[in-house]
Amino acid sequence: MEKANKNKQLKVLLVNGSPHHCGNTFTALSEVAKTLEEKDIKTEIVHIGNRPVQGCIACYKCREKSFCVFQDEIYLTLREKLAKANGIIIGSPVYFGGPSGSLCALLDRLFYSSGQLAQYKPAASVVVCRRGGATATFDRLNKYFTILYMPVVPSQYWNCVHGRNPGEALQDAEGLQTMRTLARNMAWMLRNLCDSTHPSETEEKLHTNFIRKIA
Repeated sequence: MEKANKNKQLKVLLVNGSPHHCGNTFTALSEVAKTLEEKDIKTEIVHIGNRPVQGCIACYKCREKSFCVFQDEIYLTLREKLAKANGIIIGSPVYFGGPSGSLCALLDRLFYSSGQLAQYKPAASVVVCRRGGATATFDRLNKYFTILYMPVVPSQYWNCVHGRNPGEALQDAEGLQTMRTLARNMAWMLRNLCDSTHPSETEEKLHTNFIRKIA
């Protein structure tokens, strides 16, 4: 995480991974954003939209340029905003027990090509479902963070809110409280880390394969 002065305005980027702009995922993220703003943390919610999103094709060109070869608007927007943010929260509806496919396609490219912009920044995921699949989706999204040295912000429960039709999430009192607790913990973590530098003892990464040729 970039060293910052405690008087500097801190900012959290919230990503709405639902194709519905004002659905229950937006409601959950808005509850987080409102509480962060009360703690004097600036927020911005970015909606990924409902257009098709290109997935990663494993061309590895981003290793040369630190950019994905597919320069679609939502990728460029999130990359720019991630670079400027001090923390990130990613929200997704649950589809077939997992995150939105469009969101995963986007995050695969964003974090693989530009992971250096996210390293050591506090992060969290928020999931919304009608009934089941929340914890599997929560686990899937958190994997983007834990591979990039990003501290995962906790709450009082796993970060899920329940609701199917737009607005039903407002009836989930415990879920919304979990969002508010998450926001307060994010604010606390940001302020405690803002004058810190990341560990200097980082080792060179080792990459091993399970399958090897027999000599």
